[in-house]
Amino acid sequence: MVYNAGNYDVIVVGAGHAGAEAALASARMGAKTLMLTLNLDMIAFMPCNPSLGGPAKGIVIREVDALGGVMGKVIDKAYIQMRMLNTRKGPAVRALRAQADKPVYIQEMKHLIENEKNITLMQGMVNELIVEDGVCKGVITETHAAYYADTVIVTTGTFMRGKVLMGDLEYESGPNNQRVSIKLSENLEELGIELTRFKTGTPPRVNSNSIDYTKTEMQPGDDKPQSFSYETTEYITDQIPCWLTYTNEFTHQVINDNLNLSAMYSGMKRGTGPRYCPSIEDKIVRFNDKPRHQIFLEPEGRDTEEVYVQGLSTSMPEEVQQQMVHSVKGLENAQIMRPGYAIEYDAVVPTQLWPTLETKKIQGLFTAGQINGTSGYEEAAAQGIMAGINAAAKVLGKDPVILDRSQAYIGVLIDDLVTKGTKEPYRLLTSRAEYRLLLRHDNADMRLTELGYNLGLISEERYQNFEEKKRLIKEERKRLDKTVIKAEENVQNLLEEAGSSRLKDAMKAYDLLKRPEVNYELIEKMIEPNEKLNDEMKEQVEIQIKYEGYIKKASEQVERMLKMEDKKIPENIDYDAISGIASEAKEKLKEVRPLSVGQASRISGVNPSDVSILLVYIEQGKIAKVAN
Repeated sequence: MVYNAGNYDVIVVGAGHAGAEAALASARMGAKTLMLTLNLDMIAFMPCNPSLGGPAKGIVIREVDALGGVMGKVIDKAYIQMRMLNTRKGPAVRALRAQADKPVYIQEMKHLIENEKNITLMQGMVNELIVEDGVCKGVITETHAAYYADTVIVTTGTFMRGKVLMGDLEYESGPNNQRVSIKLSENLEELGIELTRFKTGTPPRVNSNSIDYTKTEMQPGDDKPQSFSYETTEYITDQIPCWLTYTNEFTHQVINDNLNLSAMYSGMKRGTGPRYCPSIEDKIVRFNDKPRHQIFLEPEGRDTEEVYVQGLSTSMPEEVQQQMVHSVKGLENAQIMRPGYAIEYDAVVPTQLWPTLETKKIQGLFTAGQINGTSGYEEAAAQGIMAGINAAAKVLGKDPVILDRSQAYIGVLIDDLVTKGTKEPYRLLTSRAEYRLLLRHDNADMRLTELGYNLGLISEERYQNFEEKKRLIKEERKRLDKTVIKAEENVQNLLEEAGSSRLKDAMKAYDLLKRPEVNYELIEKMIEPNEKLNDEMKEQVEIQIKYEGYIKKASEQVERMLKMEDKKIPENIDYDAISGIASEAKEKLKEVRPLSVGQASRISGVNPSDVSILLVYIEQGKIAKVAN
């Protein structure tokens, strides 16, 4: 017998990385939020690699933080190692990456959620949604508790009809031997939501005491203090190294000899696996010309001896995994504590979502995270905060928030999902962003802090500090433009030491900084230093000046793109009535129902000629005549 267990503004189903951000965002915007999870001990658990960040993904964490999210703050308290990647390359591809202490990360996130006044946190299995006349009104749990709300966000990750695969072994399970959600999948299908089947996998974990580290290469963290959150002021200094080793010909022989036993290749696997995070079996088959592959040994925390064998993701039988692991230099006597496995799960076809992440079929129902076909903790957190913002906005009568592709990697991620869909677990890459010079690690706050403040997710103190930072950067640019550096001997010597040509005449500091070999630190040695600027501000000044031309060009491209985004497509448009558009394009347009001509142009199967015809049709006002 179902009983009324309470009324809320927003219900969040799941407490992984998407669920955590969704619940905290909606609660901090003022929505009374219920958070239901299968296991209170697994909040923001990392079932796969013990790390956050990296190319594109690290920038996403900064964007989540700039909007007022928490992933950056939590990892800044829970890392064992921090490194800035691609430092020798341009600012568009620099990215921070942190090795996490898994148990500490869970504790820190759980603490935040438990102490948020607008969140009610409960353990429970959601079996079905309460839907009336196409509107989601709440959820019902396996204990027959009915919770009612104006909006529901489903963030179930890889738990929907999850199956673990290891050789010929197959059993129902979520990650880390957790309970699996069966009835919610069935209920979504009954409600007309189309599901697909994806797969992901993990490598073995081995005991650190059984590793011969003398045969591996140390990978230390950076000496310079780094942080994901703009609010972090205290840094962890006692970092723990990772270690690098490699597979070899014998490893590859073991894998090739046993491919028929892999769940990936034996035919047991039905879900599609991630292209950009393949299993070791997949790597050996696809890249059979390579004599070796990198294996990173990553500690899972300070108070555990478990080591994650990054690069050896597999669904081989346990016996074969033993042979594979022992073939790797340094792991000859390694003790496997947890074998690797593949996991299949249900995912929502993301073209069924609006850019707000609300489902098109059911009002008030949002989905976020791996359920939407993505891979990775960072992609999940990004969707979580946006779903939380939009669910709360819907309840509170505020405008929806949609980030465009030039504004954030989060905008690229969501637009790709809802416009193009995905046939495999989606991973965010820098190459997916057309305007990546504008979407940098260093300027996430410049792009998104004001929005976060207007939403009520950024404190007044933080916002005032941000405004002061902008003012100081602007003033320093003006100062450098007015400051003339003369061709004096000490200046010439400094330039020669930096590998730059000598000055023939006096030059503005602003113009001298544009030279590739000259950085802000060198300029400071030639003029009076500005004591008001911290390292972050100096980096901003240097990038803004040095890449000024490129940034201006990219900004002009954005302006042209935004004109297409401003051309809205009326909801009542009948694509079948438009002559000249290809049949495939009509089907795709009806499926995605793009909100703008710009979004329509990005749909796979919609060609430029189709967009031109659509544009003419809209501008002729035929839709308005039909509507009247």
